[in-house]
Formats: sequence, C-alpha cells, structure tokens
Amino acid sequence: MSIAVVFDSAGTLLHTYRMAKDVDSGELYPDIETTMLTFADPSRVLCVIHAHSHGIMAAPADQLFSLFMKEHNLGFGISCTRRVVEAEEIGKILMSDTTARVGDMQECMRIIWSKIREEAIVALNSGVIVHTGKGRIEFTVTAGGTPFPGAKETIRELHRLGVATYIASGDREAKLERMADYLGIPRDQVFGVATPTVKERIVRDLKEDYETVIMVGDSINDLLAMRAADIAVLTEQQCSQKPDELIAAVNHRIHDVREVIGIINPLI
Repeated sequence: MSIAVVFDSAGTLLHTYRMAKDVDSGELYPDIETTMLTFADPSRVLCVIHAHSHGIMAAPADQLFSLFMKEHNLGFGISCTRRVVEAEEIGKILMSDTTARVGDMQECMRIIWSKIREEAIVALNSGVIVHTGKGRIEFTVTAGGTPFPGAKETIRELHRLGVATYIASGDREAKLERMADYLGIPRDQVFGVATPTVKERIVRDLKEDYETVIMVGDSINDLLAMRAADIAVLTEQQCSQKPDELIAAVNHRIHDVREVIGIINPLI
C-alpha cells in the first residue's frame, strides 16, 4: 500500500514557543496558539512576514512596521484565516497601518530567542495578525521551535518503511526547508505559508497519488486537512487543550510524534 504522511510543523514536529503582543494595549500573550488567536475572530488574518530576524532587530524600535516593510520591500504570506481573503486587501492594510511599530515585533522576538538560543537546531518566524474590520495590525507575533525528541528518527523510520513524508505549514518556506533538511524530508515535499484551505488541497491532491494519506497536526488550522485525509492524527505532545470540533475530526490522539509509527505499521 502506498502511504503518505503530511505533518504540520509547529507543535507537531517542532516544540514551539509563541509570543503575541496586543499592539493597542501592549499586553503580551506568552505561549498562546496564534492560530487559535486568529480563529477567535473571523476578521483576523495571520500573516508571515518575509524578513530576516536580524534585519528586524537592527531597525529603529519606534519606526512604523508598515514603513519598515516599504523600505525593505518585504513580502508576506497569509498563513491562517477563517475566511477567504485577497492578498491585495491584506497588503493594503499592512502598508497603511499606523499603529504597530518595529519595537512591538522586537519585544516578541527577544522573548522567544531567550528560550531557544541554546538549541542547536532552531526555526524562528515572525508575523502579524491583521484585523480586516479595523483595517490595521492588531497583534505582532513570533514563534520559535526546535524538533521534538524522536522527530528525526520518526521520519527516518517512515522512509525505511517506504512511507512518503510531507510538511504543510503556515510557517515561512525558507525556514521550513532548513528544518526539513535536518529531519530528512525532501525540499520539494515541503509546503510553506499554507492556509487551512491550502492544507486541505494538498491532502486532496496527494490522495490522487497515494492509497492512504495521513494528516498529523496539532491545531485548529489543521482541521480541514484532517477531514480530507484518510486518517487524521492529533498530536497533544505540546498542548492537550484542543477544541471539541478538532477532537471530533480525528482518528487517533497521540502524545509523542514517535507514535505515528505504531499507527502506520498495521497498514503496511
């Protein structure tokens, strides 16, 4: 039987630390799932900013983030949203925002970096949550992660069993590719800046080529892909607080990524 496993990254393959800052109030939200924060309001859109971390940290803290993006001709990707939005609409909001400052992003980055800087293999992504109703940036966000113990060995064992592995994630593709190199997943099987609907389409497309497609994820933005998959696996390795609709959609719940091997073995 031909089998493919699609993994989310943050919280699934990577132990991930997250930080969000409310631009208006200045309140910090440590270890909050940015996808859940986004899904809490249908007008919110989570965007990954295509910027190097050192470039953000070197910019003046009081500079408007919109101006920083213009000066450096930065692109972005829509990572998570509850509804279909046009990139042009989000781009206009990002470039005209007058609330978020570079310092808001820097504060999130400093906190996350302090947690992962001792790790040998890390991935760091920063972005913003745009509120389309308010027409502005509502939160700055940063996430940093390092592979869970056993993640690399799990991928190696899947390949030994003849199982194809993929990554579909809302994170930046450049960051994902370096992590995939470490884990042993081919770069052409890595899909970055994937919204929930894009993840779903990836799973459906793979079902044309494989007899069984398994989706392994940890958050609400994996729900559509899980529903589309032949087998849905919810990992609670990092956080056990999951929405009821996500729990209802899965076939298996695991607490260690290595448990994926036990789910697949009977299928071979």
